[in-house]
Amino acid sequence: MALYPQSFVDDLKHQADIIVVIQDYVSLKKNGANYKGLCPFHGEKTPSFQVNRDKGFFHCFGCGAGGDVIKFLQLHEKIGFHDAVKQLAQRFGMTIPEAEQTDDQRASAAEREALLKVHESAGKWFRDQLLTPAAARIRRQIADRGISDETGEAMGLGFAPPSRTALKDALLQQGYSEGLLVRAGLLVQREEGPSVDRFRNRLMIPIRRDTGSVIGFGGRAVDPDQQPKYLNSPETPIYSKGRTLYGLDLSKAGIRQKGFGVLVEGYFDFGQVYQAGFPAVASCGTALTPQQVQQLHRFASKVVLSFDPDTAGQGAAAKSSELFVADGFDVNVAELPAGLDPDTFIRAHGASGYGERLKHSKPYLEYLLDRTAAGYNLNSDEGRVKFLAAMLPTAARIPDAAMRDRFADRLAFKANVTDEVVRAKIREAAVQKQTSIAANTIPSFGHVTKAEKALIWCLIHEPDTALAALADFEESDFEELPSRSVLDLARRLDDNKGFSPSVLLERLNMVEAQLVTGIASEPEPPALSLGSCVRELRRARYERERATVQRAIAQLQTRGAAAGGELDALLTRKGELGRLIQALVISED
Repeated sequence: MALYPQSFVDDLKHQADIIVVIQDYVSLKKNGANYKGLCPFHGEKTPSFQVNRDKGFFHCFGCGAGGDVIKFLQLHEKIGFHDAVKQLAQRFGMTIPEAEQTDDQRASAAEREALLKVHESAGKWFRDQLLTPAAARIRRQIADRGISDETGEAMGLGFAPPSRTALKDALLQQGYSEGLLVRAGLLVQREEGPSVDRFRNRLMIPIRRDTGSVIGFGGRAVDPDQQPKYLNSPETPIYSKGRTLYGLDLSKAGIRQKGFGVLVEGYFDFGQVYQAGFPAVASCGTALTPQQVQQLHRFASKVVLSFDPDTAGQGAAAKSSELFVADGFDVNVAELPAGLDPDTFIRAHGASGYGERLKHSKPYLEYLLDRTAAGYNLNSDEGRVKFLAAMLPTAARIPDAAMRDRFADRLAFKANVTDEVVRAKIREAAVQKQTSIAANTIPSFGHVTKAEKALIWCLIHEPDTALAALADFEESDFEELPSRSVLDLARRLDDNKGFSPSVLLERLNMVEAQLVTGIASEPEPPALSLGSCVRELRRARYERERATVQRAIAQLQTRGAAAGGELDALLTRKGELGRLIQALVISED
């Protein structure tokens, strides 16, 4: 990833008023020295989201999200640092300087650019082959599936002839190296003998980024006994299956305009739905990922799932829905008759018939209630208990508390139990889920000491005094501290003469930023002087070492070891540590 000069990033954050930026998304009201509003990252009725204009950071006391103006855009728009900087620079009229790159970064960028170019060339060559007399049979197959020439052209459909080296020969003549073609996944290098075309005798479907750049291919078999039915490009530096939604380049404008997207499973499901005038994207048979969900969230917050009605398709719908619900989507499920997928349904019933199915699609949670309830006997206590247990994990993943309560009411009605009981169980499950996530994500931040909090608060509000205090620390004082990564970063930045609260916030990861902005949002620092912080943390380090020494002494004594040099050394060290701790206690008094 190319790096912008730090001076430019600092100037950008100075120009990009964090209040102005966030007010595009959140209604903020002045609240003392800060601004307050409803958090855009989780559902809430009472404002817990605060923005500090002077220090340039935001923090939510509800979900813990925090960071600077660049991190806000990254979180809200689901984009990377590079794109967030671009957006801010364009909005505030700043010219983006040429990014600084290392030799490795330049080589990586050149490789990615070469891969994009060779995929574009391959896509054009496949398209040209589809228009030749030899591909007449393939064109008939496309027409028989109800795909018009216009839609086929929009999708970029092409043909890979049966030859083992036709694509290879064509691209080598265009000046591409054989090594690049292998790295692009267009050729397969055999253990013995020359490389050959990966795609042969297949209908070719380009896979594009949302910007329209070709990054891979799907090749569909054209003969009944040809295996596999679909052959896809391998993952490369420009193509990751889990980060790509097929068809987003063609549908993103329609998704924005209509306010929703239709998620289907395959290339030809997409082709039919897109041709019928509905904004579609496809997962292409792979399990949906959080990255794909976030990608779609850039364009809409509602999705209609339109999968096969068979068991596998409905299972995929359930798993996909839970990902969307957890990301704050409004999710519906369009149900189709048995034996028909979106492709075959539209060919049989037309665009208007499919539109009716979308119009009458069920909210996902209603769909899931009906689908799950069908598997239990709700006339028995045992069946009701099992049904509620099956639904609790889904309910707990609903991010909005009010929506969880509404779902609890519907769940209670379905199971014929009191809604108070169900609401209590769901809230308990939601809390347990949140605790579990916090434990995995921030395993020890809950145990940050007052001394650490005071240092972090001062790093943002009184950086000069905080840095002077940090200079008094020894490296080993930071060992085993929950906030070690933050304090180490501050020291490194200060050593390089590059510390500022803004730069610190920029370099923190999302979890560290939550910790720092949460502490910095407190109106006053913890009641502890910075000198006391140094003594407290050093004493804690001595006490940890003394406990370790005592355990070693106990082990030697338990084993009946003779009082030799090892035991004497440990006893001496324990005495030294006791005197050091006592001296720190006296100096504090």
